[in-house]
Amino acid sequence: MPHIDCKPRTDWNAFADAALSGRPLTVEEGLDVLRAPDEELLPLLHAAWRVRSRYFGNKVMLNMIMNAKSGLCPEDCGYCSQSIVSRADIPRYSLLDKESLLAGAREALARKAGTFCIVASGRGPTDRELREVAEAVREIRRTMPLKICACLGLLREGQAELLAEAGVHRYNHNLNTSRERYGRIATTHTFEQRVETVERVKAAGISPCSGVIIGMGESDEEIVDMALTLRALDADSIPVNFLNAIPGTPLEGAGRVSARKALKVLALFRFICPDKEIRVAGGREITLRSLQPLALYAANSLFVGDYLTTPGQEVSRDHQMIEDLGFEIVQYVPGSADSEQRKSPAGA
Repeated sequence: MPHIDCKPRTDWNAFADAALSGRPLTVEEGLDVLRAPDEELLPLLHAAWRVRSRYFGNKVMLNMIMNAKSGLCPEDCGYCSQSIVSRADIPRYSLLDKESLLAGAREALARKAGTFCIVASGRGPTDRELREVAEAVREIRRTMPLKICACLGLLREGQAELLAEAGVHRYNHNLNTSRERYGRIATTHTFEQRVETVERVKAAGISPCSGVIIGMGESDEEIVDMALTLRALDADSIPVNFLNAIPGTPLEGAGRVSARKALKVLALFRFICPDKEIRVAGGREITLRSLQPLALYAANSLFVGDYLTTPGQEVSRDHQMIEDLGFEIVQYVPGSADSEQRKSPAGA
């Protein structure tokens, strides 16, 4: 006789009900999501979709990254091809000029992105770099309907305020991994310093963007902890990256997360941070592969085009995927209710 498993299935809709009522999942419930049997993946994603659709309907937000300064970084982050410990063969150049940044913004519009992300390698921006980025941001804000995100590293006192004055909507500074694991991923700065930069950004009235990289040896418990930490930090936008183990980096031999596990991670973040922009980010193409469309039943945001030093999927394929799902790309409308900057340090 065939074996019949009498164990009752988990009621994933109860997890959606909890998220919609404002109750965060417990650690045990979070582990249930990450360890869900593969045959329950579709019911799990349907429950995540209930939450996603309540807050975002069928809308998809697109973001485009520009690597405004490449390599030359003194930090030792083990996942990064631009770090001082990396042997990866990548371009290395100082901060691009204003015209190059404006050209990047125009390309973001052509790709139907609502947010243009200016990213610079390094521990943190010099005063000169900050002024040059601010000047470009003012010109983009004056001439193009784009939301601007900056990602320039650790910020010192007063720097977030300068970016806010220039019109930066959002600042990205990822936590990347758990507090417990951080010292095994980077030693030249701390987890606490990353949190401090996110708090500086919030205090300046800029919308905080902070996310994670999955696949660096973390346990399921650590993944749940990351999601709960970002909920407590009140990050408005949460990029969920999946490690692209670039040759020449200390993590080049790391194993890849399965596509099914990646989808469970996205569902977890949707349940724990129900009303936040959850972005399926770096590594999605090589991790999710043919299952990429399913990610958008939990996530509501994508990066389009290339990443910092690795290629992304052809933009037309992303547009086609969104259309085939019956979803709609969100275009940024200046002055709309879709948050210019945070209205107060508390985000009210």
